[in-house]
Amino acid sequence: MYINVAYVDEENPNLEDLSVPLRINNCGYYRVHTTPVIETPHPEGRNDYQLLYISSGKGHFYFKGNKDATIVTKGNMILFRPKEPQVYYYYAVDKTEVYWVHFTGSQVENILDHYGLPKNENVFFTGTSPDYQWIYKQMILELQLHRKNYEELSGMLLRHVLLMINRYLDEGKTAGNEVMNEIERATHYFNENYNKPIKIEQYAEEHLMSTNWFIQSFKNITKVTPMQYILSLRITAAKGLLEKTDKNITEIADSVGYDNPLYFSRLFKKYTGHSPSEYKKLVAKR
Repeated sequence: MYINVAYVDEENPNLEDLSVPLRINNCGYYRVHTTPVIETPHPEGRNDYQLLYISSGKGHFYFKGNKDATIVTKGNMILFRPKEPQVYYYYAVDKTEVYWVHFTGSQVENILDHYGLPKNENVFFTGTSPDYQWIYKQMILELQLHRKNYEELSGMLLRHVLLMINRYLDEGKTAGNEVMNEIERATHYFNENYNKPIKIEQYAEEHLMSTNWFIQSFKNITKVTPMQYILSLRITAAKGLLEKTDKNITEIADSVGYDNPLYFSRLFKKYTGHSPSEYKKLVAKR
């Protein structure tokens, strides 16, 4: 088992604080691969709110005192409000990985309403984006380091999670959860691999999708085609290299995925209105 937990105040981790709009009490991460079972028995609930995210495996939750477990799988969020019973188990056999954050404040209900979180549901599917994991890790880090303004930043990170949930719930109603998952997976892949040769037909085939369906679904959600999205990533990266390095055009073209610097230069000018060398001169004058 691996655990990483951070507190604002270790002596009072279950605080109800209505003197501020929003305050993070603590957050953390469990990876349950070896310990047979991890139990959380709070049948009387807590004084604060809790938002959990199952990133892998599943959890066994007993909501509202029910004797039968609700199996919550990866990609789901679980929201507990103050005084709601919290009884749940994670088993090593499930290879569960879960993130959580406890929070309080006078404006929490208004904030949850603003981002469209369900009022009468504890569980809601929000997709399997690795962005959730990254943001939770940032919250943990802020609470561990206690750097300047860490309480404000940790609250902003929680709002970031809530905003992502809102976007997913809203877009998922139109596109469908499975479609959203596929497009999120694709955008993360493109962000990590834009500097490599990418064939959309091959990507779609490897992920068991028809090319036309993938391109249309991607465009419906992002408003651009997959290749336009990849081109945007490459041009943005090229701009950064032109602004911050002394690499020549050939080196920059290669760095962002083009083995032909002339072709890269034509694309760059078409996209930005300036050749790479012209762009570099413009930036230098700023």
